[in-house]
This record gives sequence, C-alpha cells and structure tokens, in this order.
Amino acid sequence: MADFYQTGVVTTLHRFAADSAQRAESELTLHAVSRPVALALPALYSEFEHPAMRGIAGELRGQHFLNRIVVALGRANEAQYRHARSFFQDFETPVTFLQVDHPKITALLRGLEKHGLRVGAPGKGRACWLAAGYLLAQGGVHAIAFHDCDIRNYRRSLVARLCSPLAHPGLDFEYAKGYYARVANQLYGRVTRLFFTPLVRALRALEPGGGFFEYLDSFRYALAGEFAMTSGLARSSSFGAGWALEVGLLAEAWRHSGARRVCQIDISDNYEHKHQEVSPSDASKGLRRMSLEIGRALLGSAAAEGIALTAAAHKMLEERYLRLAREAVRRYEADALCNGLSFDRHAEESAVEAFRLSLREACAAENQDCQDLPPWSRVLSAAPQFFDQLLDAVASTDVSPATLRGWQVPEAAAAAALQ
Repeated sequence: MADFYQTGVVTTLHRFAADSAQRAESELTLHAVSRPVALALPALYSEFEHPAMRGIAGELRGQHFLNRIVVALGRANEAQYRHARSFFQDFETPVTFLQVDHPKITALLRGLEKHGLRVGAPGKGRACWLAAGYLLAQGGVHAIAFHDCDIRNYRRSLVARLCSPLAHPGLDFEYAKGYYARVANQLYGRVTRLFFTPLVRALRALEPGGGFFEYLDSFRYALAGEFAMTSGLARSSSFGAGWALEVGLLAEAWRHSGARRVCQIDISDNYEHKHQEVSPSDASKGLRRMSLEIGRALLGSAAAEGIALTAAAHKMLEERYLRLAREAVRRYEADALCNGLSFDRHAEESAVEAFRLSLREACAAENQDCQDLPPWSRVLSAAPQFFDQLLDAVASTDVSPATLRGWQVPEAAAAAALQ
C-alpha cells in the first residue's frame, strides 16, 4: 500500500491510483506537442544477449508518448551493432543508435581534449552524456529520461511516470528521480542501504545548518539509474563518470535548480535487475568499486559545500559511518524477518566492513582531481561546431532500420561478444 508521507526537502510523488500508469501515458501524449520528451538508453552490447533488453524493446514499441529514443551503444562490433539495431525495427517513434565507441565518435572526443576538455573513460557516464548531447543538438525536446537496460520486469509505465513531473504544464520540476523497492526473497540495494545512506547521514552531522546532505538524505533511492531532467538542466550540468553519475547529477540538480524543483517519483512496485558481488578484496570491481567511486563523489561534494575534512575528521567520519551502518543492519534484519524474507546478517556485516575499506580509500584519495564530463554549454563555448559534427557522425554511422528486417547476428559474432 502506498503512503502519502513527504520526507525531507524533496517532493515525493506517490502512486495512489491503480490507473496512474495509463493516465501518465495519456497525459504525456497530450502534452507532447508543447513539452516533448525523449528517452536515452545507455547499453552495452552484452545486454542485448539477455531477455531483459528484448522485453524493454517490446514494451517501448507500443508507446506513443516519446518524441524520440536514443540508444547509446557501447562495446559492439559492426555485426553486433546491426543485431542490436534490429531490436528496434517497426517503431513509430524515431530510434537513433549512437555508437559511443565508433571511430568517428572517438575522433570527435579527441578533438574536445585538444580544447582542454575532459571526456572521461568509456562507461555509463560518457554514454549518458553523449546521448544528452545528441538530443540537445537535435533540439525540440523539453525533457530527457534515462534508465538502465538490464531491468527484468520492465514496463513502459516506468518511463511514463518518470517523465510526467517534467512534462506536466502545471508543474515546474526540472529533475525527477525514480524510486522503487529492491526486494525478492531478500533485500537488495546493499550499496544504498549499507553505504550511501549511512555515509550521507554521517556527513550530514558535519554540515553546519543543514543543506546539501539533508537534500541527499531526502531521497528514497538516490542511486537509482532511472532519472529525467529538462533539456536546460542537461545543457548546464556536468555528468559524473563511472558510478559517480547518479550522485553527481543529484549535486548538479541541487546547484542549478534547488531542492524545490527536484522531485522523486514512485515508478515501480518492485525492480529486478542483475546483482553484483561485493568483491571485498578487490576495489577494482563489484560493489567495492561502486562504493569507492560513490564515496569519492560524496567527499568531493562535501569539499564543494565547504566541509573541511582533516585527517582527524576522516577518522571520526569512518567511526560514525560504521556505527550508522551497523544500526542499519539491525533495522533491515527486523524488516526482513517481519516480512518472512531471508536475511544473512553475516553477509550484511561483511559488506559493511568492505564498504568501510572503500570509505577509507576514498578519504585517502579525497584530493584527487574529479573526472566529470563538462557541461554541454561549456563544450559549445570551446567548440561551437561540435553539435553539427556530432549529428553528422551519428547520421553516417546509423543504418536505416528498414535495411535490417530479418537480421540475425552471426554465430561467430555472438560468440565473440561473450569473450
């Protein structure tokens, strides 16, 4: 049962009515003339080898509320690109594939580096940034939504609800964050539950008078990969690289729009996607890497908000985090047991210890340069022709869907994709 409680400083938009998804689609279709919305899908080719992606394409094929769709595809050779492209045949909505690793795209990025602009490493952050840039270059879009491509129980109502606060002419939100439950036979979302939230609350205690970390603590699922922003905000925002993308964009929304124009919206009863291992002994992969990058992003935000973190403050922060994280384990154990869910307390406590190492390493790396991708407004100031060049590059590398009818990826290409 949905509640109606408003928490913190960010507006929470609940789901009260059973027909909310159908109404959101109808309203988006109605408002598309004056406030059109687009969808950006950052995806690796490997995601097209799993049922989730076929389900996403199937759901989106029947919608009429999106102005256009851009798939930012990475790690695909030519045959794999054509196979992925074939998923989006027979769409009424225009679908564009932006091959983020294509030589024509990487050549454009090298050109930006000559202007002193960082373009980051390949990954979700760069894919989302490029997709946003392409849509801004095309123009005619009021808002852009983003979501992951490994959602196993996907329904197009997810994106409809995500876009609705920005497309509705009676509202003035500029950024919308999706939230949902991560529950099956057990509780998931360990980085959010056991690292992000305890660390934000530990940092909030150091923040004089409240502000940014109170704002972050208002989100029910701050690390959700489902979010939407107006084109104006997309143009003026830096995009974080790697796992810092979500935290970085929340920070950008705070700085450019303020909490009043940011909302979070219930987009799904539950959410099922691939799960990662903690990898406690290797900070280069799994949840250890994720927590390390998120920790660095949060500490960078603390510095930007004027919170001085000395060596003594780092030690106090680690101790406060550990206390809050262990208390979170106790609370989630109670929640799981009262709902008949499996709960492995040892695994939860072990995850906390691994995340503690991530925090310690993030503190040690606190003064390292951030790798944020520049706002598109700055890119265009340095390279005024870049949008035209990007449009030309994508147009010359994306084939017509009509030429792919009946295309099947060769077995050799499929095998190579798994290596």
